[in-house]
Amino acid sequence: MRQIVLDTETTGLDPAQGHRIIEIGAVEVIRRKLTGRTFHVYINPQRVVEQEAIEVHGITNEFLEDKPVFAQIADEFLAFIEGAELVIHNAAFDVGFIDHEFRLLRNGIGKTTDYCTVLDTLMLAREKRPGQKNNLDALCRAYGIDNSNRTFHGALLDAELLADVYLMMTGGQTKLELAAQNKNAQGAQSSGWTRIENKPPLKVVRATAEEEQQHQARLKLIENSIWS
Repeated sequence: MRQIVLDTETTGLDPAQGHRIIEIGAVEVIRRKLTGRTFHVYINPQRVVEQEAIEVHGITNEFLEDKPVFAQIADEFLAFIEGAELVIHNAAFDVGFIDHEFRLLRNGIGKTTDYCTVLDTLMLAREKRPGQKNNLDALCRAYGIDNSNRTFHGALLDAELLADVYLMMTGGQTKLELAAQNKNAQGAQSSGWTRIENKPPLKVVRATAEEEQQHQARLKLIENSIWS
């Protein structure tokens, strides 16, 4: 499965009030491993960034003046996420803003969910940690992930941290695939493993008398040895 862990920063809280995306950060995960492929861009929102938002992410109006507008990066962004499962913390917020940007293009591009599925890690965290804080900082602490560089919210850094959180929260970075969902020519699903028939018994190698003597001598040197 190809997953894109994604975060955005915006001019404010509500696209219905004309707020826009100013930063997108995304990292690619395939079969639960980070591939090293990323998408990161700052965007000129063609409007003023609210001071309250600047205090959260530190991205100023002056910094965004020479950045591309969303229409200039839309094709590249869509190509990066298309066909993937988007992994987003509080997905309704980010997807709402992405859909708003797509609507403003007026080119019939549609909605995010026309191209991707979406997994909300906030909902997942609430299921696994009911009654606890489940913002990104709290989850980093809970799963032992170093977020000491996170002085401001930043889309790419937050996407990288969220990728680590998601992988830890769902069982670590790798998992044993006991049942690959392959289909045979008849359309039936294969389990992904093969039984070996008539295999020989495992060979048992026992310690020699000399090795056993050395072992007992070593145990005598250990005070209160539980193996004695």
